[in-house]
Amino acid sequence: MNKSISQLLPGVSRQTQGTVYPILIATSIAHLLNDMMQAVIAAIYPLLKADFHLSFSQIGLVTLTYQLTASLLQPFVGLYTDKHPKPFSIAAGMGFSFMGVMLLAWAWSFGWVLLAVSLIGIGSSIFHPESSRIAYLSSGGKRGLAQSVFQLGGNSGSALGPLLAALIVVPLGQHGLMWFTLAAVLGGVLALAIGKWYQQAALPRTLNLGSSIHPLAGRNQVIFALVILLILIFSKFVYLAGMSSYYTFFLMDKFGLSVQDAQIRLFIFLAAVALGTVAGGPLGDRFGRKYIIWISILGAAPFTLLLPYANLFWTTMLSICIGLIISSAFSAIVVYAQELVPGKVGLIAGLFFGLSFGMGGLGSALLGKLADHTSVSYVFHLCAFLPLIGIITSFLPKLKNT
Repeated sequence: MNKSISQLLPGVSRQTQGTVYPILIATSIAHLLNDMMQAVIAAIYPLLKADFHLSFSQIGLVTLTYQLTASLLQPFVGLYTDKHPKPFSIAAGMGFSFMGVMLLAWAWSFGWVLLAVSLIGIGSSIFHPESSRIAYLSSGGKRGLAQSVFQLGGNSGSALGPLLAALIVVPLGQHGLMWFTLAAVLGGVLALAIGKWYQQAALPRTLNLGSSIHPLAGRNQVIFALVILLILIFSKFVYLAGMSSYYTFFLMDKFGLSVQDAQIRLFIFLAAVALGTVAGGPLGDRFGRKYIIWISILGAAPFTLLLPYANLFWTTMLSICIGLIISSAFSAIVVYAQELVPGKVGLIAGLFFGLSFGMGGLGSALLGKLADHTSVSYVFHLCAFLPLIGIITSFLPKLKNT
């Protein structure tokens, strides 16, 4: 077994001195596979809507069910693994996702669809806190870079999901989702290899990550900063939920696009989100995370305000700009929070990943209800104002290395 591990991930047996790129890249690839399976849920909404005769409210309920199971458990998983690290928990997460995707491929009623997406959500809850800790431990001090590489995998998977759904699920139908179980199998193999390194090289250090709060911040200042960050997460992920869940419907309604053409443009937007993720962490390491958070969220506002009024070409161009800018915030936000509370890396990862899913799910459900009573176009006009909330970044304390 040790031989196969070292062949798969060269250098896994070495103690962590600098950045452990083989582990960081492997964790990013596992994140890609995990989030690709999640992204397929939203990508096949038009198919599910037609096959099961769903309303927009029911589409929102699917997202809410997935996002709640993918969010509520994460802080508790992170809190538990802070005290009791589980090197192979990300492999267990892949197992739940495998079962969820298989069930979704054969679901015969709306209730079974909800059960399937909840299993995928549970897999996500188990996967993210400990995989984020592994990225943190393998960073060699380059925490922003490590979080960006980790997030690049997740966002790339989110972008690939709609594209692969357009190429595989639309022609083959619901049963074509079975092909995505291969991603869970490959992710499980990678997770076992990563867990072996974690157990041998990094586990002795994971219980000694530092004090419970930033040495230059008081308890009240830390709590205030975390509240500001959570509000920023709300503005970012409710907007992204609107794009991920309803952008295809917006394009089909406004421009008369086919499902495949609309999904390809969703892929373009999500690919821009993936690319933008790369910049946020390293720039935060160099210039300060507060400035990157400010620019990323508030800077997207001019483009979101223009998007509902643009023609098809400029809608696509504006979506690229929005994806590139708004996605750079998350890595900076997570690392900022982890540095505020360095002794609770898993809890912070679970809280922020969980809240991002939860806010996305709740936002999607509410936006779906609003779309049923108004229109998808109205939803996009309303969501355009969300990035303006980024102005509250000015209230974040300026701390050393943040």
